Formats: sequence, structure tokens, C-alpha cells
Amino acid sequence: MKPIFPLLLIALLLLGCTQKTEQKSPPNIIFIMSDDHAYQAISAYSDNLLETPNIDRIAKEGMLFSNACVTNSICAPSRATILTGKHCHLHGKIDNRFPFDTTQITFPQLFQEAGYQTAMFGKLHFGNSPKGLDEFKILPGQGNYYNPDFITNEGRVKIDGYVTDIITDLTLDWMENRRDPDQPFLLFYLHKAPHRDWLPAPRHYREFTQRTFPEPATLFDDYEGRGSAAREAEMNILLHQNWAGDSKLRPEVLDELGIVPASDWDKRAMQGKYNRFNEEQLASWNEVYDPIIEDFKKKYPSMSIEDQMRWKYQRYMQDYLGCIAAVDESVGTLLDYLDETGLDENTIVVYTSDQGFYLGEHGWFDKRFIYDESFKTPLLVRWPGSTQPGSVNNEMVQNLDFAQTFLDAAGIEAPGDMQGESFVSLLKGEDEKWDREAVYYHYYEYPSVHMVKRHYGIVTTEYKLAHFYYDVDEWELYDRKNDPMEMQNEYNNPEYADVVADLTRQLAEMRVKYLDSEEQDQKYIDMYDE
Repeated sequence: MKPIFPLLLIALLLLGCTQKTEQKSPPNIIFIMSDDHAYQAISAYSDNLLETPNIDRIAKEGMLFSNACVTNSICAPSRATILTGKHCHLHGKIDNRFPFDTTQITFPQLFQEAGYQTAMFGKLHFGNSPKGLDEFKILPGQGNYYNPDFITNEGRVKIDGYVTDIITDLTLDWMENRRDPDQPFLLFYLHKAPHRDWLPAPRHYREFTQRTFPEPATLFDDYEGRGSAAREAEMNILLHQNWAGDSKLRPEVLDELGIVPASDWDKRAMQGKYNRFNEEQLASWNEVYDPIIEDFKKKYPSMSIEDQMRWKYQRYMQDYLGCIAAVDESVGTLLDYLDETGLDENTIVVYTSDQGFYLGEHGWFDKRFIYDESFKTPLLVRWPGSTQPGSVNNEMVQNLDFAQTFLDAAGIEAPGDMQGESFVSLLKGEDEKWDREAVYYHYYEYPSVHMVKRHYGIVTTEYKLAHFYYDVDEWELYDRKNDPMEMQNEYNNPEYADVVADLTRQLAEMRVKYLDSEEQDQKYIDMYDE
């Protein structure tokens, strides 16, 4: 009999070599983004308003970022920055009106070239022919909550139902029926909700219109201690939210009560929503909202200004948070599908929003400012085998970084002109490899809707320095640790003189680093004035 030990040893050595050289397949990536979803409305960040157990699940099984933020807090510019990995002054989409430079390379194109299958479903918000996608079904512009139209590879279609549910169905249908199991995939799952005008699904408005939500401490802010930008902004809930379009009063009720519309499109905004309903949807809506309207008609003649503010705040929260309830359900449906099919093991799941949003803080709704509620955005990432479950990261990361992070995770080389930084090291718990201490912000859309003045600034984990310009020349400094609600501008406080000097120097260097300048500022001012 021949000895078997030498043969066994050789076999083991060969097996070991095979295992060492075997490479893990590239990860799938699912990028989930909602529109105007405030981090305050995710219970993983704060359970003060509602529970979001499914979105929270991504944090429990992955990482929550406490200092994720945007470069420009407005929808289309944020999305263009995400796709290109560049600041707005380079990709051209400085606001929702200015055109995107279509010669820019977007990271889906790079994934497609690298052999990934790519798809997008939901709200892109700019451009009707996104590049680098094998399949897409996107809402035209803002889209509609009920019975929405979609732009597809093959033309335009209308789909009956509620938009959040439809986008989820389209996403799962692609994953189940048209995804190639032999290819890694990059999937964009993009929700319209909870964007204004906040129309929840019937299953949620029946519940949420019965709830009362806590008021923020700064609901009646008088803006003392800050500059003209905060005082002159037009996004106060009482003064600037639409009574019909936002609070859901019937247009004829405004005439009956002598209420002056908040804007010239107030009544049209709600009437347009009514026109989208089919008979069944309209009957369901009226059954719930007509009693609210009748109750308001009885109370309005004796309501004080404070009473009206509180009423509009509750109406806002009921509908806004009701929209989020459907988003949270949809995330749970997707996560369950991944788990049931085993796709979860090699799929990076990202949940974020295109920016933050004010939920009554400082008396406001909307976004645009460098102040935290609009500047910060939720970011939760699950990456099995790489990201420690239940971990929290406090580093300054931006939507500018998504493109390079995803490319890095997939092993695809990023173009040299991208301006972000891959935070794969943070996802893997290797914080020592991350050397960013500050981020850059620039907002342009003024004079325009909401009248938030143009400004740029630098933000660290401790401080925030902003320069408001164009029709003013004002500087603001906030101590993020000691003044988290950003109530007191410390720019002229002698105790902060050294901080101001240091941040001013860093801001100038950052403007050079990102190729921004006074000449760029003037370029876009001139284009606005044309």
C-alpha cells in the first residue's frame, strides 16, 4: 500500500492556495434616498416625533452617521452633487432652475462600464434621460403622490396608486424579474416622500390626523442674536405655508373665512392634488379631511396668532410624518426581500435624504440654510461583513462623498476630478485613516422662493462659520457644542476671536481647494441677473 500522507498534504496545500486566491465578488449597492426627510424624523436619531423601525434597522445592523451633511441644501443640486462627486459650481446645477452640465460623468456610468447592472426607480428631479442606467422609471420633476406619471426607457406611463407603494413595487419587480443574478447591481430606490405638499396614503392619514405632536422649543423664535438672513427668510409656518396646498383647507374655505392665501399658487396647489384623485381616493380623502376643515371653521374666528401657528404646525406634522410612515414600511419590505433571497449578505444598503428639513425649528419649514436642521442629513449604512452592527460615526461626511465611496467599495477607479472622499475606511471602523476636519457649503438661490440669502461657509464638529453675501456682507459663527440650536451668533464676541481667525483662514483655503472663488460667485450672480 502506498503512503497517503504525502498526497493528503499536497491536496491540503492546493486547497489552501485556492482559498487564498479566491476573491469575494463585488458588492451590490442599493441607494435609498427620500426627499426632504429630516433626521429629526427618524427614531434612530430621535424618537421625539415618531418611530421608524425599518429605517432604524439599517442602523442597528450597520452604521449611523451623526454628522452627515450636504454641500447645498436644495433638491436638484444635491442630487447632481451625489451623482458627480463635485460641488455645484462645477456641475452647474446650483439651484433647481439652472441646467445641469450634461457633459459631466456620473458614477452610474462608471459602474455600468465596469460590468454592473444598473437601475433607477422613483424621483431623480432633474433630467429625463439619466445616464449609465440599464433601466429607469422616474417621476417627471416633482411628480405626484397619487396616480403618478413615470418617464421610462420606453416612454411615459401613468400608474394608479400611491407613489411610495408604486416605487417600491417597481423596484421589487426589477429585482425579482429582470435583474441578472450573474451580475452585481447598482440600484437607485428614490422616494418622492416626504416632499411638500405632504399627501399621505389613506392608511396613514386616517391615523396621523388624530395625533398631536410635541412642539419644538424654537417654534416662536424671534431671531434675536442672529443676522438679517434668518429674520428675512420666507419659510415661516404661519406666514408662508399654504393654507390650502399645505394645510389642506379647501380653496373656497379661504374665501368664506376671509383668509388671505399665503401665496398666489396656494389655492391652485391643492386643487391640482384633488384633480389627481380617482373617485374612490377622493371619497376616502374627504371622509377624513372634511371634519378637520369643519372643526377649523368653527375655531378660526376666535383663534389667536399663536393658536393659528400651533394649528398649522400640527397639520404640517400630521401629513409630513404620515408620508414618512409609508417610506418606513417600504424600506422594511425591501430589507425583508434581501434577507429572504440571501442578497443581504453581499449588498450595501444606504439610506439618506437629499438634505435635511425644518420641522418647526425657528418657526420654519423647508431647508436651504447652513443651519443644522437643513444642513445635516440622515445617513445609515448596512454592509454585512464590513460594517460593525450598531456602530455610530461622528465624522464630517457629505453627499459629495457618495460617488467615491461607492466606487471604492466596488473596486472601481474614481476619476481624478471628483472632489469627495471615500468613507469606506469609516464603514470598516478604520477611523484613523480619515483625516477630514471640516466641510464646505455654498447656497445660491437668491432672490427667489423662500428668500434665503446666498451664503457659503465652513463647518467642523465644533463650529460653523458662514458668510452671507450678494445684498449683504454679514458673517455668522456658531458654537455647535454649546449652542446646538444655533441661537447666538458669536462672530463679534471677543472670546471667539481666535476661532474666527482660524476658521476664516481655513475657509479661504477650502475655497481654493474646491475651485470656488469670488469670480465664481459673481459669475452666477450675473447669470441670475440676466
